[in-house]
Amino acid sequence: MEILLLSAYDADSHQYWRKGLVANFPEHQWSVLTLPGRYFSWRIRGNSMSWAFGEQAALLHANYDLVIATSMTDLSSLRGFVPSLAQIPTILYFHENQFAYPATNNARANVEPQILNLYSALAADKLLFNSEFNYQSFMDGASALLKKLPDQIPANLIKRLKARASVLAVPLLNEKVKGEVKDKVGQNIDSNQATLWDKYQSIDIANRPLLIAWAARWEYDKGPDRLLAIVKELVAQKVDFRLCVMGQSFRQVPVEFEQLKQQFDTYIDQFGYADSSDQYQSWLKSSDIFLSTAVHEFQGLSVLEAVDQSCIPVLPNRLSYPELFAKRYLYESHTDMTKEAQSAVQHLCAIKEHTPSTAPTHALHWQSLKAQYQSIMQSTAQLE
Repeated sequence: MEILLLSAYDADSHQYWRKGLVANFPEHQWSVLTLPGRYFSWRIRGNSMSWAFGEQAALLHANYDLVIATSMTDLSSLRGFVPSLAQIPTILYFHENQFAYPATNNARANVEPQILNLYSALAADKLLFNSEFNYQSFMDGASALLKKLPDQIPANLIKRLKARASVLAVPLLNEKVKGEVKDKVGQNIDSNQATLWDKYQSIDIANRPLLIAWAARWEYDKGPDRLLAIVKELVAQKVDFRLCVMGQSFRQVPVEFEQLKQQFDTYIDQFGYADSSDQYQSWLKSSDIFLSTAVHEFQGLSVLEAVDQSCIPVLPNRLSYPELFAKRYLYESHTDMTKEAQSAVQHLCAIKEHTPSTAPTHALHWQSLKAQYQSIMQSTAQLE
């Protein structure tokens, strides 16, 4: 099969997914176009023009059996600029949607990113979402937006989108991640297991500091204010811990990271972007706990990678986490940050005192999910 793969905002998680996709289907012929994951407002509006009239425009005019694009792609405009693309079956993959970002994000404060998301979805033949939370928040957000528009809104647009949509996670690139995986129709791969990520390998942390890893983009929507509050509470409760703070930083870094470094440097073993993938994985292997403070997260790839390395997750009870993890790994989410920090610390202390037992789990990796990807690709391209 000849496939055109478009990643319009090729940030780390998007690269992770597209590289895994290409690597796991070497029997297909791939043509890949990407744009850097920066200048968000310009990138999501300008990607169709950049590609259609740029140096690599000839790639868009080749004969393809299938187009696979990320939801950052302005698919409706691109199909207008390159009419031949409108005749090729297209899958739109949603790593995120523009309806579920916190309202304080100025780059996404206006309605245009949401309209672009909606138009691209309507222009695609198949929609894939990386989590149930992503799917539901998109459909709810699109429905709410359509109700606000003044007139001439076609009926049944949401129904049409739902008929084209499925949930299919970003698989991990290796085969170590364990847990019961739900497929995107809500069924369980292993009907004998009641919960995903229910039990973990034993760890011996009774007589040494608890090593806590936190890894995410260094932006406000990953909850750096919550991370700072939790660290303050850990110190106040005299918890014996060490901290490993990793993730990608950008031109503007939330002030909480500098405050964290200045106030709690003696507790920090690693601070900043890991120099290599091997170093990143090594820190995860060394850590006991993976802590998330995310205010916005659509799947939680960094969490899954950490669990792959036998970290125990301590996660807020919100977003995609409740559909993936048992309650014992979820701390209560509050608008009162002090209460949320206290809840998180209680979970961290409970893990130090009570080591979880082991149990067989199933994988969330390409070996498990490849068949679903293959089936959707073939059916969309009408090759079955």
